Amino acid sequence: MIRFLDLQKITQRYDDEIREAMSRVVGSGWFLQGEENARFEEEYARYIGTKYCVGCGNGLDALIWIYRAYIEMGRMKRGDEVIVPANTYIASILSITENGLVPVLAEPRHDTLELDDEQLESLITPRTRSLLLVHLYGRCAYTERIGEFCRRHNLLLVEDNAQAHGCLVSEVRGYEGAGVREKRTGSLGDAAGHSFYPGKNLGALGDGGAITTNDEELAKTVRALANYGSEKKYVFKYQGRNSRLDELQAAVLRVKLRHLDDDNNCRRAIARQYYEGISNPLVSLPDRLPDRQNVYHLFPILCRRRDELQEYLREKGIETLIHYPIPPHKQECYKEWNNLSLPVTEQIHREELSLPVSPVLTLDEAQKVIEAINSFE
Repeated sequence: MIRFLDLQKITQRYDDEIREAMSRVVGSGWFLQGEENARFEEEYARYIGTKYCVGCGNGLDALIWIYRAYIEMGRMKRGDEVIVPANTYIASILSITENGLVPVLAEPRHDTLELDDEQLESLITPRTRSLLLVHLYGRCAYTERIGEFCRRHNLLLVEDNAQAHGCLVSEVRGYEGAGVREKRTGSLGDAAGHSFYPGKNLGALGDGGAITTNDEELAKTVRALANYGSEKKYVFKYQGRNSRLDELQAAVLRVKLRHLDDDNNCRRAIARQYYEGISNPLVSLPDRLPDRQNVYHLFPILCRRRDELQEYLREKGIETLIHYPIPPHKQECYKEWNNLSLPVTEQIHREELSLPVSPVLTLDEAQKVIEAINSFE
């Protein structure tokens, strides 16, 4: 069986380092908001390229706290609109509605599966205050047009970087409007939310998340909100909640962060083989980005007979997953959207199939996947 993602093998690669890190935490007797958190936040901020990083309980919370902080800071208010890709995991949208904000769903492009920047002007209204950019599948979704659009309309650019740890973009002109330099996703806009769910490229051994930003006030507000609303012990400035990254997870993430670029390069090698080898006319692949702009958290393909193909691969011992079978606007929790017509999003969700890709998948296994796909009729 070729597994979609073998978390046990991935973790075993760094078993000694992880055990040493966890032992260090247990021996310290300090399990929350201690040295490991402080060190991880410093290291991850430096890696992403921002001044601040604030750990929290999970990726959804990271996005919730960003928007809640902007409301507390007076930068946004309930009822404001946030443009967000319709083709995304539902957490992106939950973070908006959780704060009483209004999602405005934007269609993706069929060839990139990412936000279609050509339609943005048609979505702007007097109530638009932010754009939530999702780097879905590990692909960099940022474009100069998106950056320029946010700057021209004075919109807060927030990134959902849950699937794109380590992804790079070499040209960042539009948003900051100063020069051209290589930057990582998670540092392209005003703030970014990160998930460290175990299956992510940078995964903890449980839930975990973080916010990165260059805005000191935002970082301080987020940190307080995620700590019951407290900036000082037993003094509560906000009506917050408890959402903190624990010391054990921070220690594990510090280990995995050291290996993240190498692990991403392993994923890129698998992806290169897929792009060069898959030739079945029944299957289409999204446009290929330059290697550094994709960390291949997932490798999505599209097939009109997706369910048949998935079963065919299963019979050949190849595990695949669908990301995602039901788009957010067709979910029961958003009944008010169920009659919306978003044809590109809906087609992607009917046809998308994710192939195995991970740091522990071998090139021989990838070749077997290619041969199985090419033999599908």
